[in-house]
Amino acid sequence: MKNNSKRTITVLLIFTIAAIIFYPKYKPLLSNLFSKKDQAPAGPNPGQGGRGSFAAGRQMLNVSGFLIEPTSMSDLYRSTGQLRPDEEVDLAFETSGKIVGINFAEGTRVKKGDLLAKMNDKPLQAQLQKLMAQKKLLEEKEFRQRSLLEKDAISQESYDQIVTELQTMEADINLIKARISETELYAPFDGIIGMRYLSEGSYANPSTKIARLVKISPIKIDFSISERYANQVNIGFPVTFTLEGDNKIYEASVYAVDPRLDEETRTITIRALHPNRNEELKPGRFAPVTLLLSKIDNTIAIPSEAITPEMEGEMVYVYRKGKAAISRVTTGLRTESLVQITDGLKFGDTLITTGILQLRQGLPVVLDTLIINQ
Repeated sequence: MKNNSKRTITVLLIFTIAAIIFYPKYKPLLSNLFSKKDQAPAGPNPGQGGRGSFAAGRQMLNVSGFLIEPTSMSDLYRSTGQLRPDEEVDLAFETSGKIVGINFAEGTRVKKGDLLAKMNDKPLQAQLQKLMAQKKLLEEKEFRQRSLLEKDAISQESYDQIVTELQTMEADINLIKARISETELYAPFDGIIGMRYLSEGSYANPSTKIARLVKISPIKIDFSISERYANQVNIGFPVTFTLEGDNKIYEASVYAVDPRLDEETRTITIRALHPNRNEELKPGRFAPVTLLLSKIDNTIAIPSEAITPEMEGEMVYVYRKGKAAISRVTTGLRTESLVQITDGLKFGDTLITTGILQLRQGLPVVLDTLIINQ
């Protein structure tokens, strides 16, 4: 009994000491707790129900609207192309020899058939003169043999032999003339000749490049499209492209479609042609290309961010009599920023485009901004 009394006194003494130590620290907290408990809560006005009081104190959501009007939509496909010359060739001789003449100035325009360069052909010219002299003798011999044949003075076989010799001589002459033509370099088409790589006196062979000839009017543009659009792009299809640092839009038309699909990229190469009459466009430049695959007039197009996907489909919110209303929609053509609506909206509706995640059916909203589609 005495032990229990001592234990009780000890516990009370410990609690008393602890209270004396911690009371100053927790005094402000206890004062605030008891002051809030003494305050009576503000109850509803006896003349009004609880629901009406809550509605009166609720803040309405401010939203932006999009007025739906008839608009046009274009299905555009964008790619990156490269400008290429209409014709391009590295000029070279067909034979080996020493260059004795260069008849063009670098960077100038030349015509088809112009003589651009010449090799030494003196040995060939000497052979040609020799053959021409021999041919003349054979022609005179053939004339005499023919006269004798008419008089039955020689056999047909003897005459045929001289005719064969004459034909062989003509063939040898044509061969020499062909070899002489190989020593002459002519322009294969109209164009602009670039920088030359050799000078007069240089030795050249068929693998030696003399200069480059390019034709840039018209100019080609090569680009690729995805295989899913391959059947939509045919010969004559219109194409537009731009160049870096140039705001001008250039027009071209497709004139060739590669029949084979690239197995790695799953794309098809397209080649279009631009007139480039003033030759202001230079080959080698990259150019963003745009294809107008289709165009729809007088349709409903809304911003893509206004659409909410759901398990049942897609929905939007429209503004009706100060509240948000759900409308199920069916979509069609999609572009980078707009989506065509084929069902679920009509012209004149006001689409809600902001606060989508906070909206629900029948929620009161305030329309503070109305965007009209231009």
